[in-house]
Amino acid sequence: MKRAHQLQPLSRQHHLGLHIGRHAKECTDNPQEITTHWQALSSYIDDMQNHFSIEDNLITKALLPYQATQPEVGSVLDTMREQHRLLNNTKMEIQAAQACENTIVTVKQVKQLGNLLYDHIRFEERELFPIVEKYLTQHELDAIYAASPDNIKHLDEKR
Repeated sequence: MKRAHQLQPLSRQHHLGLHIGRHAKECTDNPQEITTHWQALSSYIDDMQNHFSIEDNLITKALLPYQATQPEVGSVLDTMREQHRLLNNTKMEIQAAQACENTIVTVKQVKQLGNLLYDHIRFEERELFPIVEKYLTQHELDAIYAASPDNIKHLDEKR
């Protein structure tokens, strides 16, 4: 899928998340496998806080003027906010249960978080980013690119 060059760094970050989420969805009830998938999911979500911030602040702020007049914009913003909330809350609930009850993560929890992550990334690539490309100005897209971490930008992009 062709993506606006300013959104390509965010899409690159999604690639790893799709991989982690897909494999977590297929996790078996093996303690070592559960631990491996939980660590990958937890680390990925922690590492994506800047990514979520770009979406929650720059993208949301730029799309807000269209929310009242363009139902598709309101819908994707509501979905994105809810999915971000679910991802973070589910991860925190699993961590809290581990800490309070001194329990291990279950295969059900790993699969749940893997599904949430996978579905969220698919939503952003298939629904959110096309809306962003349709409504945002060159300046707004450039601000998203500028806020993206340098380590996921390609040197040949020269922006």
